[in-house]
Amino acid sequence: MSDTTSETSTLAPTSGRPCVLIVFGGRSSEHAVSCMTAREVLRVIDRDHYDVVAVGITRDGLWVLADDAMTTDADGLPDVHSTGTPVALAGERLLALEPDGSSRVLARVDVAFPLLHGPWGEDGTIQGLFEMAGIRYVGSGVLASAVAMDKAVANQLFAAAGLPQLPYAVVTADEWRTDAAAVRETVASLHYPVFVKPSRAGSSMGGTLVHDEHGLAAAIALAEEYDPKVIVESAADAREIECGVLQNPDGSLEVSAPGEIAVDLGSGHEFYDFSAKYLDGTSKNLIPAPLEDILVERVRAKAARAFEALGCEGLARVDFFLVDGTLYLNEVNTMPGFTPYSMYPQVWESKGLGYRELVERLIAHALARPTDLR
Repeated sequence: MSDTTSETSTLAPTSGRPCVLIVFGGRSSEHAVSCMTAREVLRVIDRDHYDVVAVGITRDGLWVLADDAMTTDADGLPDVHSTGTPVALAGERLLALEPDGSSRVLARVDVAFPLLHGPWGEDGTIQGLFEMAGIRYVGSGVLASAVAMDKAVANQLFAAAGLPQLPYAVVTADEWRTDAAAVRETVASLHYPVFVKPSRAGSSMGGTLVHDEHGLAAAIALAEEYDPKVIVESAADAREIECGVLQNPDGSLEVSAPGEIAVDLGSGHEFYDFSAKYLDGTSKNLIPAPLEDILVERVRAKAARAFEALGCEGLARVDFFLVDGTLYLNEVNTMPGFTPYSMYPQVWESKGLGYRELVERLIAHALARPTDLR
């Protein structure tokens, strides 16, 4: 890149307002979900209060201005296209990269809102970039983001914090390739049916409900398309309960009432998969979840404990399985789905905190925290 930099042209002119960088898309299999999330945040964010710059990351990792880069894929889902103007970060400055090799400053970023789901974004990678650049950002830091993304590692910290999970086993690509018989024996000890899924992916992508040993190889092969590290867990007859955690600028936590995922299993879905979540309307959120008061308080207490066990910041959705009155922690999502139909904003809406106000609270928390070690 040329050393020539012009600061005369800015997308977000100096106005005295904080400049918010919205980043979305990305390389993960959850690219489209990230685009859906960003579309809604961009719709509601208060542009009288903030200067806003939207940057999309293509599926192959190119950063582009979103204004001229949004399209749809073959399934009609939103997609970031590489035709947009390429951009890059230089410290707190967002630069447009010109065809002649020069660059110009588009904005000086005060706070980033990384609306990325899955690896290469939600997993600590972009958080590390912002830390190195000295840019405040919404959500958890590097370690909590990375640990929460890897279900196998997170489970160990949850167990240490006294938060039980369903029985599970981790299967690496090397183990499956070199000693499949031992893997089959380990999985059989969990007792079928089991659920096979990537250890570091979300939105139920790559997951399979396996009823007997004959379906195991195909399920592992599918999961490995998303992640060479696979987690296999007992598939209990469970209710799926989710709870939102929100951190205030002073560091205190608020925990929502829990919601419940209800999936129409007669519609061809064996579990809460990507299609049921986002495409065909066969699932719905029950808010508040129909639970006894004592269970509600247990969910809320365990959600806060899980948030603190991973060292999360800003926000998280904490997911549980409820089996015969016992709560098992499923996962912590450090950047949950943020469409108006997603559980996280809905549980706060039910508490009187609207979508726009929720976005405002998250940005306020990010602006209040330091850029050095915390």
